[in-house]
Amino acid sequence: MKYRTDWLTVLKPQREATLRLFCFPYAGGGSTIFRQWAPYLPETIELYAVQFPGRESRMREPALTDLCTLVEELARAIMPFLDRPYAFFGHSMGALVAFELARRLSDERGPAPIHLLLSGRSAPQLPITDRAIYNLPEPEFIEEVRHLNGTPGEVLAHPDLKHIVLPLLRADFAVCQTYRYEPAPPLQCRITALGGLQDEWTTRESLDAWREQTSSTFNLRMFPGNHFFIEQSLTQLLRIIEHELTNTRHYAMRS
Repeated sequence: MKYRTDWLTVLKPQREATLRLFCFPYAGGGSTIFRQWAPYLPETIELYAVQFPGRESRMREPALTDLCTLVEELARAIMPFLDRPYAFFGHSMGALVAFELARRLSDERGPAPIHLLLSGRSAPQLPITDRAIYNLPEPEFIEEVRHLNGTPGEVLAHPDLKHIVLPLLRADFAVCQTYRYEPAPPLQCRITALGGLQDEWTTRESLDAWREQTSSTFNLRMFPGNHFFIEQSLTQLLRIIEHELTNTRHYAMRS
């Protein structure tokens, strides 16, 4: 590969790929959550996982707590990899980062994504209804994290693991909960919103509101499962992702 960066892990190298798919993890997650995706995707798609500071191979780096800084640094790192058509997939926090990065790249008149797949996250223009938890005292913060069901209970109970995981989660929640949406013209790329039928935090209606963020085609896809349906309905999800991206490539070739 011509370029290297700590921000990206290549999970499925494909020299002849016609599209690159960059995947952005949820709060507290890293590149490993996308490793099992590689066998399910066709050879036409080259798969990358975005690796934020503060986890896995970047454990020694401080986690970022501000979305603008995160997007600015990520934009510089990802630019050399945008020499062919590409798409973004992001779940929860990752969807917000993917969306704002797409807006940043479009504003700079660089190569813009041809498709955004935004999962488990309400559209950003909607009013914020959840209270901020990133700055709560530790006992309250742990209870809130436990309620989200994204972190195994044994991790929260283990002193050494808790010491590693809690600051990372606080930083990621700060990224999301200090974010303020700024109105801008809609993106010109396709958007697909993805959600779990049993997700108690992200409703079908809040996902459907993503249609306001594109002047192109919008689709909404719902799957069995809660907020972490991307693990519970993995095979079905990846079939839909392949279908959506295949349609996008055919549309781009006709345009």
